Amino acid sequence: MRFKEKSIDELKVGDSAEWSRTVTEDDVRLFSKATGDFNPVYLDQAYAEKTFFKGRIAHGVLSLGYISTVLGNVLSGYGTIYLSQEVRFLASVRIGDTITARV
Repeated sequence: MRFKEKSIDELKVGDSAEWSRTVTEDDVRLFSKATGDFNPVYLDQAYAEKTFFKGRIAHGVLSLGYISTVLGNVLSGYGTIYLSQEVRFLASVRIGDTITARV
């Protein structure tokens, strides 16, 4: 996947970019497999229904990965890496939710 990109010289204060994706069952399962995080709140509906979340949720860090997509493929160009981030999760992400990362 490659998007239109800007060189560092083309970036201006106030520039922004975004990318949206609808979270799928496969996303959650593949993320679990890739990270080894098999918490049942992500994978087991019966278990998740008994939790604070009242149903399955997606890994919070999965949605954070979308920021990397914007930085590395959209705003500042293919191959860009960001070095730090401070995060506070305000709501759960569920399968079928569309998430937009805006940078």
